[in-house]
Amino acid sequence: MLDILYRDDFLVAINKPAGLLVHRSDIDRHETRFAVQLLRDQIGQRVHPLHRLDKGTSGVLLFALDADSARAVSGQFERNEIGKRYLAIVRGWPPEAGVIDHALSRQFDDYGRKFSAGSAAEPLPAVTEYRRLATLELPETVDRYPTSRYALVELSPKTGRQHQLRRHMKHIAHPIIGDATWGKGIHNRFFQRHFGCGRLLLACTGIELQHPRDGRILSITARPGDDFARVTGAPGWREIRGPGELQE
Repeated sequence: MLDILYRDDFLVAINKPAGLLVHRSDIDRHETRFAVQLLRDQIGQRVHPLHRLDKGTSGVLLFALDADSARAVSGQFERNEIGKRYLAIVRGWPPEAGVIDHALSRQFDDYGRKFSAGSAAEPLPAVTEYRRLATLELPETVDRYPTSRYALVELSPKTGRQHQLRRHMKHIAHPIIGDATWGKGIHNRFFQRHFGCGRLLLACTGIELQHPRDGRILSITARPGDDFARVTGAPGWREIRGPGELQE
């Protein structure tokens, strides 16, 4: 049973679990369960997915219940008018705040197939704002350093490019833990052993949009999940309280 965060006559939002595809994809041909199908069967009506979350990403996933609402909200996504907030755990300690302005091209088609060399579209502007929320340093030699550092960050994409957050964090050398494509396998495996967590540690925790019918601002939030909380609840995290200030 999917966790429904919000529902009215025009929209429905779920808290998508990590590991669930939004819809059928050639990249996971063996999968038989998809958010679109499960939600349709659960509420007994057709649903229109309005955006995507990668299979490994959890959190707020929004659907329309009619074609007019789908067009209206899709337009907000296309014009980058919808606010989105994510939490991620990354390797290393990035600066306390920053903006990643790095153009990205599509690398995979709608079915998850990688484009051949030279066939992808030209890079498009892509911007992500980030803020470091907490840090963790473990007395473990995972890579080439005597200790291992990780950070909890809040990510706010200002554009909607393919795999934007994962690729942007890789671009600044702080890849998201659990990312098998743009991350570092040695750290991913360490989190599996140390925390018992093998998922991509990326969660959409909030979406803010204008309701397609009455124009009110609608804010939908979701908790990142028990497996995510198992990592952030471990001892040793130091929370940032203010500029340059940390607290155990």
